[in-house]
Amino acid sequence: MKRPLDRVESLHLQNLIEVPNHRMEEYMYLLVNFFLIAVVGFIFVVIVEAYRRRNNHLHVEVPAIFEDPNSLKQVPCPHVVDPAEKYMSLIIPAFNEEHRLPGALEETMNYLQQRASKDPSFSYEVVIIDDGSADGTKRVAFEFVRKYTVDKVRVILLGRNHGKGEAIRKGILHSRGELILMLDADGATKVTDLEKLENQIQVIAKKQFQQGKSSPSDPTFRVSDIPVAAFGSRAHLEEKALATRKWYRNFLMKGFHLVVLLAAGPGVRDTQCGFKMFTRAAARRLFSNVRLRRWCFDVELVFLCKWFRIPISEISVNWSEIPGSKVNLMSIPNMLWELVLMSAGYRTGMWRISGST
Repeated sequence: MKRPLDRVESLHLQNLIEVPNHRMEEYMYLLVNFFLIAVVGFIFVVIVEAYRRRNNHLHVEVPAIFEDPNSLKQVPCPHVVDPAEKYMSLIIPAFNEEHRLPGALEETMNYLQQRASKDPSFSYEVVIIDDGSADGTKRVAFEFVRKYTVDKVRVILLGRNHGKGEAIRKGILHSRGELILMLDADGATKVTDLEKLENQIQVIAKKQFQQGKSSPSDPTFRVSDIPVAAFGSRAHLEEKALATRKWYRNFLMKGFHLVVLLAAGPGVRDTQCGFKMFTRAAARRLFSNVRLRRWCFDVELVFLCKWFRIPISEISVNWSEIPGSKVNLMSIPNMLWELVLMSAGYRTGMWRISGST
């Protein structure tokens, strides 16, 4: 038979049990405090960074200048607040696109020239924004200016890399078109698909105009005066993409779409397609307020469209993946960070929206 424990042994055993429990409580206390400090620190960093970017949309800087490489003369730079001088502007941001840009530009210029030859009223310009490229992007861009003249092709040099959003903002703010299309330098979307976006904008703009007018054929109608946006979409290709992508890429993209839904709300399935068209009135309101300079400026555009009640149409476009994409897995955390800043900036009122009338 086992000997019963005396009082001293019982107390000793009880102390041995209580010591680990006490240590566990201490560890949990420290863990909770660390978590709370981390949360408070993260919120503080978000608020500070959002406050720091509150005036990003002002972009106080030296006025942009277009240089004519044929005459070496500087061409005065227009602004989106000025009346339109062309029917359509195509805005192409380029960062180290020496190899992909020529093919996309040739295809674009061929289409524009053919359309202009069939319709004398169709006028256009292509604005290339070199976002601090370290390769021969600048040389390639100016070769097209020499070939097609500075009236048809213009180049803006940002000097250093600012981000895709900033490059597009710069190009749109200094464009001349009634309709303004942003498209990627890789030619992933066929330029002919711009007609899908253009036709949809024309339809919606006329409906908007008719609400206050008696006749849709009113000679005062100008599509540039009606704020409308049309977004190219690859959502119809999503099922095939899910089947071919790695599981972790699908997981990250699904998570990103959820955060986009929380930040900008529902309504647009593919916010990140680089093929978007705006009327001049819409571009004036949107791009004078955009603060995000990199990948997530597209989501900010959706948020601002909803704020201004600018109608958005999502149009399926032909899209093919071109080798050399600048987006990688590390882009996702950066995009999530920008979405957090955007939500904090607008919801706290630190990012004030101008031009609401």
